[in-house]
Amino acid sequence: MLKTLIPGLILSGLVQAANYPAPAEGDWIVKDFHFVSGETMQELRLHYITIGKPERDSRGVVRNAVLIMHGTGGSGRGFLSEGFGGQLFGPGQLLDGMKHYIILPDAIGCGKSGKPSDGLHMRFPKFTYDDMVRADYLLLTEGLGVNHARLVMGTSMGAMHTWVWGEMYPDFMDALMPLGSNPVEIAGRNRMIRKMIIDSIEQDPDWNGGEYTKPPIHGLMCAQYLLSIMTSSPLQLQKLYPTRESVDAMVERTFPARAANTDANDMIYAYESSRFYNPEPNLDKIKAPLYAINSADDMVNPPELGISEREIKKVKRGRFILIPISDQTRGHGTHSMPSIWGKYLAELLEESKH
Repeated sequence: MLKTLIPGLILSGLVQAANYPAPAEGDWIVKDFHFVSGETMQELRLHYITIGKPERDSRGVVRNAVLIMHGTGGSGRGFLSEGFGGQLFGPGQLLDGMKHYIILPDAIGCGKSGKPSDGLHMRFPKFTYDDMVRADYLLLTEGLGVNHARLVMGTSMGAMHTWVWGEMYPDFMDALMPLGSNPVEIAGRNRMIRKMIIDSIEQDPDWNGGEYTKPPIHGLMCAQYLLSIMTSSPLQLQKLYPTRESVDAMVERTFPARAANTDANDMIYAYESSRFYNPEPNLDKIKAPLYAINSADDMVNPPELGISEREIKKVKRGRFILIPISDQTRGHGTHSMPSIWGKYLAELLEESKH
């Protein structure tokens, strides 16, 4: 597969409170990328951010690479926040940027990687999670020259990608940590809300089959309402907005802005890309130690389903951790709070070290 590597540039304009090496960003162009759907793109742009430098052993194997994958509609840039990178990438921290080579890709359809809003709209290939994982694998191996990962981890959608990584490339990594996910087909309420998000947009007359001249705001507003119900924390919302007036003001202030900053076609693709996700039949192929972490107040992956407790038994070196609800947890968003689950990451790194 041919490739074009655009050298990483030091990111400017980023708030970097933590004392870790300056992030660098770049684009890698994949030639003739073949999707599961049978469609092909002659050139697929994959954007990424890196921190640190790769280190190789005497056999040329990279030993310090850490891949971290973002959630639905997000980007790798989100991990540079003080609450995430500031807790992990600094000197002496678990993923010290002076010792690790941290790779933060933008998945297909997200951030600065190739996506429908670039111009193809609904003619963009109908990608799946398998496509997104394979693209990240090509980025690491062919684009960045990384032939092994110390750790593969992700949040939400990135967590689901982590399960897929463990099955598609079982010998590639030393450890896996999916944060905020279940390793089964997306069904039940989870799929129902995703379907409602997509339908809300597509049933707005202004959507016009994806060829809209103005954003389908009504559909996007409905989609954002559904997304907020899907990912929010009832406990935190009750604490933050204890009166009717405060809730109404928050809704009027927040959701129009979110809708205005969302591309309708990109959102459709983001939620439809999960349609074939189902790692359950191949969980026994995962070789590396895997710690799956969910939060008890996560309405996307509610604990009463008992899915991860059941399925983790199929992973040879798997462990499931359910974080109890507390004043510190943030529902589905707990996946991005290493201050809560960092001790388990430390245990995983210790268990998987050579």
